[in-house]
Amino acid sequence: MRRILFILVSLCAVFSAFGQYKSQVWTPDNGDGTYTNPVLYADYSDPDVCAVGADYYLTASSFNCMPGLPILHSKDLVNWTIIGHALQVQEPREVFDKPAHGKGVWAPSIRHHKGEFYIYWGDPDYGIMMVKAKDPAGEWSEPVCVIAGKGMIDPCPLWDEGDGEGQSTGRCYLVNGWANSRSGFNSVLTVRELSEDGTRVIGQPRIVFDGGQVNHTTEGPKFYKYNGYYWIMCPAGGVAMGWQLAMRSKSPYGPYEWKRVMWQGKTTINGPHQGAWVHTASGEDWFLHFNDKGAYGRVVFLQPVDWSTGWPMMGKDGEPVMTHNKPTASSQQPIATPQESDEFNDGEMGKQWQWHANYDQKYGMPTADGMMRLYTYDLPKDYRSLWDVPNLLLQKPTASCFTVTAKVRFASKEDSQYGGLVMMGRDYSALVVLRQGDAFLLQRHTCMGADQGQSEERTTLATLNPTDRDTIPYSPAIYMDMYLRITVKEGQCRFAYSMDGKRFKDAGEAFTMREGKWIGAKFGFVSECRDRKANRGWMDVDWVRITK
Repeated sequence: MRRILFILVSLCAVFSAFGQYKSQVWTPDNGDGTYTNPVLYADYSDPDVCAVGADYYLTASSFNCMPGLPILHSKDLVNWTIIGHALQVQEPREVFDKPAHGKGVWAPSIRHHKGEFYIYWGDPDYGIMMVKAKDPAGEWSEPVCVIAGKGMIDPCPLWDEGDGEGQSTGRCYLVNGWANSRSGFNSVLTVRELSEDGTRVIGQPRIVFDGGQVNHTTEGPKFYKYNGYYWIMCPAGGVAMGWQLAMRSKSPYGPYEWKRVMWQGKTTINGPHQGAWVHTASGEDWFLHFNDKGAYGRVVFLQPVDWSTGWPMMGKDGEPVMTHNKPTASSQQPIATPQESDEFNDGEMGKQWQWHANYDQKYGMPTADGMMRLYTYDLPKDYRSLWDVPNLLLQKPTASCFTVTAKVRFASKEDSQYGGLVMMGRDYSALVVLRQGDAFLLQRHTCMGADQGQSEERTTLATLNPTDRDTIPYSPAIYMDMYLRITVKEGQCRFAYSMDGKRFKDAGEAFTMREGKWIGAKFGFVSECRDRKANRGWMDVDWVRITK
């Protein structure tokens, strides 16, 4: 028995060393050589992927959430692990040090060129940005503004290195779309030439495609060269009910002929949208795209691609599939999913977590004894809701049904300091404990229409005695040790609490999840204070676990 236990522990250590995490609530790998969509049941909107040998790297839009530009790794396009983020701070600080909902990183593209990884994205208010790195899991460069200006979105570079059929020109081109909200027009794609290092423009833009009425809302282009053609693959028709286009030309500047290569058809997969074509080392072709799931955000599907007609027909004859045989992998890929649960035992914040704005050390940090400490944030005098608060520590839901349980200790130095667990979006609800005198109030803080400036409502559910208190005379605190829980089922959230981690009591009415601005709803922690006169309070999160 001891020998078996030793082997199991050793295997766990090996998998931990490789960063493999397996979700209890959604795993796309069926374990029999097939997979079930979505391969990422989480809000990785506008995904793009590049292949480097037998390894695949994915990034996605992150908007105002920091750290931004998540980097995921896979060996088979089905099992994914978060390995880092390419963006730690967004500029200008006066904009992104507070929640700038819906702004920031839009629709990035990731490419590998001459031993380096490049990510381009459009900030619709400032221009086309780029970062690069030799190690995608390591440190990325400071952002470079490749093209300054408003309205440019969804950029993708193409280093014309040849494809075995077409001759290399040694030049670099960039395609991008346009945001009507900033430029006054959309549905067109433009191409221009960049310097060979991809850092500056050396050519004037040309409109290479106008979707017009037939393919309205053309956006999100990805640029490739294959079989002697320049290819642009992009969505049209809008997020909810759109379709995929492929277009080809013998010149990067067109004219391009086009074809619809994926649409909803008779399936339940609405608006199969923006994504990435991948040609694998084994010679197979696949397409990853997002599908809008409302409050859950834009989740990622994987479709086979058939080039037999000369066009990249996706799914099964243009209609997306739910299940399929997995891609052929050149090396074994253990079952893995993006990280969710966090024990906070290694002195690092898990890569699944993001703040609602640029990080400030006073928001909180890991502790040496295996906690995540979140200090109370000073709310403004005109506070209405958490929509305007930057220190929310949140992560994406990764399934339609799941339970979040957290063990916390809240330390309060004075009245009106509070902390707890929240499901955040345009509407939100939080279960918190708030100090009042020598006791804590268990409260639900709920706001309907936070994005419209509505104020939150607070409902007191119970009065709780502190579980501990300081005896020192200087700035004493009282403490509340407890377990907080959110159970989610098809968009409905129920909150509960426990003093022993075994017997949980319901805490208020059910709450319906609602998406944020361009992102899905997210859950995590709040730690706030009104009218602070003395020291900050804090909440120590011992662990958070995501279960069925």
